[in-house]
Amino acid sequence: MKATIALICLSITSLAAAKPNVLFLFADDMRADSIAALGNPVVKTPNLDAVVNRGFVFRNAFCFGGNSPAVCTPSRNMLLSGNAYFRYQDYVPQNAGKKARAGMLAPGAGPNFPLSMQAAGYVTFHHGKKGNTALEIQARFQTNKYLANDKADRVDGEPGRQIADEAVEFVKADHGGKPFFMYLAFGNPHDPRVAAQKYLDLYKRDEIPLPKNYLPQHPFDNGEMTIRDEKLSPWPRTEAEIRKTLHEYYATITGLDHHIGRIIAALKESGQLDNTIIVFSADQGIAVGSHGLLGKQNLYNAGMNSPLFIAGPGITNGGSDAPVYLFDIYPTICDLVGGEVPRTIDGISFKPVIDGKAARTRDEMFLSYMKVQRAVIADGYKLIRYPQINRTQLFDFAADKDEIKDLANDPAQKQRIATLMMKLEKWQKHYGDELPLTSENPLPAEWVPPVSKDVGGKK
Repeated sequence: MKATIALICLSITSLAAAKPNVLFLFADDMRADSIAALGNPVVKTPNLDAVVNRGFVFRNAFCFGGNSPAVCTPSRNMLLSGNAYFRYQDYVPQNAGKKARAGMLAPGAGPNFPLSMQAAGYVTFHHGKKGNTALEIQARFQTNKYLANDKADRVDGEPGRQIADEAVEFVKADHGGKPFFMYLAFGNPHDPRVAAQKYLDLYKRDEIPLPKNYLPQHPFDNGEMTIRDEKLSPWPRTEAEIRKTLHEYYATITGLDHHIGRIIAALKESGQLDNTIIVFSADQGIAVGSHGLLGKQNLYNAGMNSPLFIAGPGITNGGSDAPVYLFDIYPTICDLVGGEVPRTIDGISFKPVIDGKAARTRDEMFLSYMKVQRAVIADGYKLIRYPQINRTQLFDFAADKDEIKDLANDPAQKQRIATLMMKLEKWQKHYGDELPLTSENPLPAEWVPPVSKDVGGKK
């Protein structure tokens, strides 16, 4: 009898060990085009490049949007809950809808990413910045750690070092034969962007190219023109100022890449790399000069398109233009490791795309920011609507990824715009978004930059 029990226990342990570890690296304010292997001609990211080159890349991964100017907060809550922010109140996922709001279930009760991975047999570990994150859900990780001071980490000169130090120790630890799910939620390359001189010296500032869609100033009022992020540089945005911003941005990314490389090296040295799925993404993009903007309070691709790639056992090498949300990552990882995929969330597993069994798992994308911007991507085009000023933009999504040529005033696009507006309304209804897309008393579209001692250099 004892021998039988021992054999059963050994079988269970062996089954757990056969599952791959999962290392989920999540950056802060990192554009989809800010990695060398993804096409950036300047940035130096050798460690992330190595993961890209053996993994599967999703070129159209999007943050759903934000119900807060600090988009980091809703983005991370959506990521870990698998739900669009319209499903919860006060920025905190109440994952059981009316029951939770009535006080019957606590925020973060589930389903959510850490609880699902724990149920799948994983030891769960989180470490990251504390500000503007999913505190209620992160508390569900078996080990839940935070930086002692988010800003101190950002001005240290070694972006991500503190998190990497503890991640390396966790990789080396004994987890009782169980696989681990490690979610590292970095606070970089969010400003203030301070990188050690050795990282800055890798770049020649005057040779850093500007974004293809660089403008000195946004052409109209998008509803968030003087938000905190937009006050980091004065108007108009000069070429020299944007190159300075990009220099600090790229150097910070290079520093972060170095410390990510230390974690990957620890996996290799401990013999676990070949049995570890590595996922890399970021909570959203950021403008840093695109369209005359600096921040992420916009629905342009620069603001909402995030890097996303996955490498490891069972992951094919390749890429896809299939549109996915960041909150699709949660059910996808559950699917990849043989865990239960929750059926009550907005997220959809994109494992069939990785496996080559489907070209896409979503046909259309709906994006939403506060009460000032809405967007839909469908039928090869992207429409952005600004309800407060009754303005519409239309871009050829495939041919104009930088969103340079606005087609909204082309008479030939009238029917297309009408069709996309109907699709936008359809998705609003699906997610419970009640914002009118047209204002009876629109605000002026024209915008004059403020002149203030508080503008520029405040980081």
